[in-house]
Amino acid sequence: MIYGHLGFPAMGITGSGWSTCAARIYMGVILLITLVSVESKRTLAGWTSTVGIDLKRVWALLALGAPAATQILFEIGAFSAATALCAKLGPIQLSGHEIALNCAALTFMVPLGISSAAAVRVGHQLGRGDPTRAHLAGWSAILLGAGFITCTGLVFVTASKQIARLFTPDPAVIRMGATLLLVAAAFQLFDGLQTVATGALRGSGDTRTPMLANLIAYWFIGLPLGYVLCFRFGLGALEIWIGLCIGLIIIGSVLLFAWHKQLWSQTFALRTHSKK
Repeated sequence: MIYGHLGFPAMGITGSGWSTCAARIYMGVILLITLVSVESKRTLAGWTSTVGIDLKRVWALLALGAPAATQILFEIGAFSAATALCAKLGPIQLSGHEIALNCAALTFMVPLGISSAAAVRVGHQLGRGDPTRAHLAGWSAILLGAGFITCTGLVFVTASKQIARLFTPDPAVIRMGATLLLVAAAFQLFDGLQTVATGALRGSGDTRTPMLANLIAYWFIGLPLGYVLCFRFGLGALEIWIGLCIGLIIIGSVLLFAWHKQLWSQTFALRTHSKK
C-alpha cells in the first residue's frame, strides 16, 4: 500500500495508516472468533443462555481498567508529543528521533510481556492469600525485566552507529540517531523497571498509582523540561529525550517504592487479620 506492490495503488504514508487499520481489525476479529470457540468447548451446558450484564462487575472492571487505560494514554501520548516536537526541528532530527524511538520500542516489548506475566502471578498469589509469594513473584519479574533491558542498553551504547546505519545511509541522520540511542540506553533500565512494576501493581489491584506517576512525571515534568531546553535554549531533539529520560527515572523510582509499600501493607493487614 505504501509503494504500490501486489496490485495496490502507491498510497505513500496513507497506505501505512490503512494497513495498520486492516491489521487491527483482523486481530479483533480473530480474538473474537477464538473467544467464542474456546467458550463453546466448555463443559457448562447452555453457557450462551446464561450470559448477562452484571452491572456491579462491569463497574468493578471499569474502576480497575480505566486508570490502566489512562496510564497507557499518558505514556504513549508523551512519546507522541515528543515526536510532534521533534518534527518542528526538521527532517534530520525527526529521523534520528524515529530511529531511537523504534529501537527503544522494540526492546520495550520484552519487559512489557514480563509485566503481563507479573500481573497474573501477583494476582494469583494474592488470590491465594499469600502476599509473601506475591512479593517474590513481583520482584522476580522486576529483576528479570531489569536484567534484559540492561543488556539492550549496553548494546545501544556499544553499537549505536551500527544500529542507526541499518535505517539510513545519511551520515547526518546516523549521527543524530546514534546520539539519541545513547540517551535511550540511559533510560532503558528505568523504562524496564517502570513497565514491570506497573504490571506487578496491577496484579495487586493498584492501577491508579502508575496512572498518576505517568501524568506527573511525563506531562508536568519531563515534556515541559524538554520543551524549555529544546526551544528556549535551542538545544534540539537531544534535550527532548533528556526530558523523557528524567520522566522515566521519576516513574521507575516511584513505582518501585509503591510496589514495595503496597506488598508491605498487604502483608501487615493479613497478619493482623490472622491474629484476630
